[in-house]
This record gives sequence, structure tokens and C-alpha cells, in this order.
Amino acid sequence: MNALVPRLARLKGAEIAFIDLPPEGEGSGDPILLIHGFGSTHGVNWVGPSWTKTLTRAGYRVIALDNRGHGRSQKFYDPADYDTALMAADARDLLDHLGIARADVMGYSMGARITAFFSLTYPERVRSCLLGGLGIHLVEGVGLPIGIADAMEAPSLEGLTDPTQRMFRAFADANRQDLKALAACIRGTRQTLTREEVGQIRAPVLVSVGTTDAIAGSPAPLAALMPNARALDIPNRDHNLAVGDRTHKAGVLEFLSERP
Repeated sequence: MNALVPRLARLKGAEIAFIDLPPEGEGSGDPILLIHGFGSTHGVNWVGPSWTKTLTRAGYRVIALDNRGHGRSQKFYDPADYDTALMAADARDLLDHLGIARADVMGYSMGARITAFFSLTYPERVRSCLLGGLGIHLVEGVGLPIGIADAMEAPSLEGLTDPTQRMFRAFADANRQDLKALAACIRGTRQTLTREEVGQIRAPVLVSVGTTDAIAGSPAPLAALMPNARALDIPNRDHNLAVGDRTHKAGVLEFLSERP
């Protein structure tokens, strides 16, 4: 069976599609859970940019899911079903389903917000926390612009003039996503963490943001709020291009090799 073909787990809150890849060659086989961004999938965010290959070759067991409302996972159309706490619970339930007590958890953009909530709510499950594509806007913003929901509900891309709306609608169309589910997701994932809550995340944390990313906010101020965190600047990369950048991958591998 092709390990890259997702399986479906019937969890407490949703049916979640995921892949579970064994480590290659030598390595500890430590599990790492990957949580993708809005409008993406495990394949687009992690397989396509070679994150899964990079991490399995480094000796990690890689689990990557499609968030609820995305890819092959269950779709919901009520914004209340996309509260960030519920999406973090899906990640916990998937680890339970796989019998994994503790993992490194890495998210990008919306996935980083979910990862931060996961790390605060289930600290005993987190070996380290990797936040990509999300800096200080974790505490100073409520996620992507709410107008993206309107873009998902527009009749077509052609009628949109706002660059951010056009970018996310084109991305969703290219990935053949359920646009109504994505509109509900944007409206439902508006939760923030306070500075005090972020300061309670005790696990080792890496905050990685592209230097030309206009969406995430600066990584250094967010890292400064946590007792065991550091920031990684990804030079000359915006929100989209930072995902699979080689500096990003090198920084993550270095961080993982140094965390306890």
C-alpha cells in the first residue's frame, strides 16, 4: 500500500484523513505531527514541498493530517465547528488513535495557531512546538482577514479585486477545496492567545517566518514571550514561499536535533 495515500480515522469530533510515514535509515523514529495552513492539505503543505521526505530521511516518523473542512477530511458548514480548540482536539485525538503519547508538533499559518493552542492545552503531549508562518499575530491578530470568507463565497475569482482575497481564492480553487467549508473555517477560527497564555508554553519552541511575510507578524516578539523559544528569519520569502524554503528546513532540522 502506498504510504502517501491518506487513511481515514473516525475520531471523537470528526473524520480526519492522514498519512503516517515511517523513518528512513538511521534515526530515533521520534514522531512529528504536521498541521497545515488554511485552504491547504497535508499534500500541498508538506508532501509537495518535500517536508515529509526531509523529515523521514532525518529519521523521524511523520504524521500529517488534513484539518477538518480541508482535503479528504470531514466538512462542516457552521463556523462554530472550526473553533481552534476543536481543531487542536482533532490533532490530540489523532495521536490517541495512533497510540502516540508525545510528539513534536509543527504547524504552518493557521496550522501554527492550532499548534500553539495544542501546546497550551495538552502540554504533556508536546515534545517541541514549531510555529511556521505565524509570529506576533498569534496574540495581536485573529487570523487571516475575514474578507477571505467572502472571497470563498464569491461566484468566481474574476470578480475579486483585493489581492489577498484573490490569492486565497485562487489557492483554494487550485486545490479543489470545498469553498463553503472554507468560508465557515475562516469565520470560526478567530481565537487568539493572550501574552500570558503564550508564556505558559514551556516546551522548546521554534518560530519561523519569512522576512517579507506580510501576514504572520514578526517572529522575534512572539518568541520573546515564551521561556524556551527562539526565532528563525527565512530570508527574502513571503508567506507562501517560506513554507518549503531550504533555510526553513535546515533551521527545523537543527532545532529538532538540539531539543531534549
